[in-house]
Amino acid sequence: MSTTENEKHDHGLSEFGYSQSLDRSIGKFASFAAGVSYISILTGTFQLFYFGFGFGGPMYWWSWPMVFAGQVMVALCFAELAGRYPVAGSVYNWSKRLAGPTTSWLAGWMMFTASVVTLTAVVLAYQVTLPQIWSGFQLVGDGTGPTDFAVSAVIWGAILILFTTLVNAFGVKLMARINSTGVFIELIAAVLLVILLGVNIVNPPSVLLDTNGIGAGQPGGYFAAFLVASLASAYVMYGFDTASSLGEETVDPRRTAPTAILRAVIASFVIGGLILLFGILAAPNLADPALGESSGGLQLIVIQALGSTLGKIFLVTIVIAITVCALAVHTAAIRLMFAMARDNALPGGARLAKIDPKRKTPVVPAILIGVASVLILVVNIGSPAIFTAVTSVAIIMIYVAYLLVTGPMLLKRLRGQWPGPEGAASGYFSLGRLGLPINILAVVWGAAMALNLAWPRADVYGEGVLRWIAFIFIGAVALIGLLWFRLKGRHQLGTLPEHMAKQMEGELP
Repeated sequence: MSTTENEKHDHGLSEFGYSQSLDRSIGKFASFAAGVSYISILTGTFQLFYFGFGFGGPMYWWSWPMVFAGQVMVALCFAELAGRYPVAGSVYNWSKRLAGPTTSWLAGWMMFTASVVTLTAVVLAYQVTLPQIWSGFQLVGDGTGPTDFAVSAVIWGAILILFTTLVNAFGVKLMARINSTGVFIELIAAVLLVILLGVNIVNPPSVLLDTNGIGAGQPGGYFAAFLVASLASAYVMYGFDTASSLGEETVDPRRTAPTAILRAVIASFVIGGLILLFGILAAPNLADPALGESSGGLQLIVIQALGSTLGKIFLVTIVIAITVCALAVHTAAIRLMFAMARDNALPGGARLAKIDPKRKTPVVPAILIGVASVLILVVNIGSPAIFTAVTSVAIIMIYVAYLLVTGPMLLKRLRGQWPGPEGAASGYFSLGRLGLPINILAVVWGAAMALNLAWPRADVYGEGVLRWIAFIFIGAVALIGLLWFRLKGRHQLGTLPEHMAKQMEGELP
């Protein structure tokens, strides 16, 4: 096969020194679905509404467009990168081409660690929703005991992780079919939910400007409370890079991935924002304290506004959304682990990067990530406060990983090295003259939100040393990782021979 034919076959993957080893079978909708399912409109809005509403009241809704405005700047930068570098493990590989090996390795390490914890956090959403559909789904006790909720959540979470592990080990085609079907159902359900909540509005729009006395007499007043409430939106709107992380399995990825990234974040903003907006306006009693509790929240509003039968039907679609969200998070973590292992950037790289010849997928990472997530999940039984804190920290680590891409990208722009003549002539997605201001906003936003997420608040992280867990945990993860990388990892970096592009193999001495 000639070089030109090979590049056509692997969609330019050989340009980056890699051979085509994954199954390239993902189409446009499946690529879009991967980003949407990771963000997961229904999972995020229903799992975290109680948190945002509890801290900020109805006015918390304004955090949704605020977070979107910042995250779309990041998404635009990522779309430009996806058109140039459609390679697995997006954040890691993007940073590798924008910065040095230490920066890119840290970006990948942060993103991978956070993804494993995020998977654990997502599967806990089963427990928030299932018992509200049927009391029999409360697997331990009646839900009123001190550990009933936590133990039942761990069991449901482990069952879901087992499912995502098996699906991902079987192959990307099955994963894409399940994910696309789930996202299709989720989008239809979300639109119907918006319509039904819209026709059941009982509160005037002015309630969105009412602070309800929250923050009165406290340092910072309502603004301080709003910053805490905004974490609920910040916890939802990320993961849109997943569409590009599946670039090596996507048909025509240079054109498909950028569009999929932007469509995913915009669709999530519009539909999710309307669900939150109409949910607040349709709430029969905004003063009900249950709206600020995990056992009530937006699920309670849906049941109250739409009635028990119809409300529970929509809760079933939320369970579907949680399922495909967990599947997408697990898939993205696998691709990141594979991408780093293929560069021999992780211990046991050859084993981790091995592709099953029949399934055309990395099976070992799927199993290891599943086992690690279940082990973390078990912590929730005895120490739910610690788990909540660590979950919050995982989101910060993703924002930090994003900064390790947008930051180096900005430096290259300021030096006149990005997008460069090659980028301008490529014909793929480009920000053009808007690139510099958008990139600046992406970096400023990412740094500001990471700081807001990490701020040592007792309400979020608990008292004592837990208040500082963001700095302690992230510092420990970064330090341990960098120690291994600087002492050993950097000396063994290099594409494994079995994953090297054919023409590069011929260049080896």
